[in-house]
Amino acid sequence: MSDIKFEIKQEIGILSEGSKGWTKELNLVSWNGADPKYDIREWSPDHEKMGKGITLKKEEAKKLKELLEKAI
Repeated sequence: MSDIKFEIKQEIGILSEGSKGWTKELNLVSWNGADPKYDIREWSPDHEKMGKGITLKKEEAKKLKELLEKAI
């Protein structure tokens, strides 16, 4: 399995924190040197390990915002 390279370009905010210190976060992340995308996933306290998550292009993040504003 190949290594996945990532760089957190901007830490936007923490959505929640688990009992073991992992946090669900919204960040702007570059994966394997590509353009950064909005990213929601759980991270260990040192950002060395991560859980499964979702990445969104800017247009997708805008659409998600619109949908959430209608739903909430």
